[in-house]
This record gives sequence, C-alpha cells and structure tokens, in this order.
Amino acid sequence: MRSTRDAPALAADDIAALMPQLDAWSMDGSSLVREYGFRNYHETMEFVNALAWVSHTQDHHPELLVTYKACRVRYSTHSAGGAVSLNDFVCAARADAIYSQRAGA
Repeated sequence: MRSTRDAPALAADDIAALMPQLDAWSMDGSSLVREYGFRNYHETMEFVNALAWVSHTQDHHPELLVTYKACRVRYSTHSAGGAVSLNDFVCAARADAIYSQRAGA
C-alpha cells in the first residue's frame, strides 16, 4: 500500500497548471471537488464501491457525499494541512477513469 503521509501542498500556480487536465473538477476552498451523476442508486453505489477500493489501495481517501443519483467527491490531503497535493490530482484522474468505465458499460 502506498502512503501519502508526506505529500506537500501544491502552490496556486501548480494547481492552476494541473486543473485543465481534469474535466468537471473545481476548487472549493482548499479542496478539489467534482459531482458525478448516475441513472439510479445502484449505479451510484457501484461507483462508490469501486472508488473505495482504489482509495484503499492508494491510502488516500476522499470525502464522499452519496445521494440516490449522484456522488460528490472531495479531495484534500491531511498531511498537507488540508490543502491539495499532487496525489489529489492523481486520485481525481483515477476517479474519472472509474466513472468513464462505468458510464460506458
């Protein structure tokens, strides 16, 4: 399992340079946030379970708000003082990949 304990916070310029690489993500305060939409609760939970597995393997766990047809994902890094680290961007891209795979199924 990979640890993110010493992940440094990204500077504003670094965040601005990385944001165009992610679709539909935005900064909300000091967190990277995206809401994913689904057709029903079953699809929402499939995504949440897949994301939970990836989060566990990365040892980097997002805050999730799960509703019937949506899941809001919020990334920040505790060891970076609650700011955004490079690992947040990596994990956000992995969440997008999970969503793309599920949407195409």
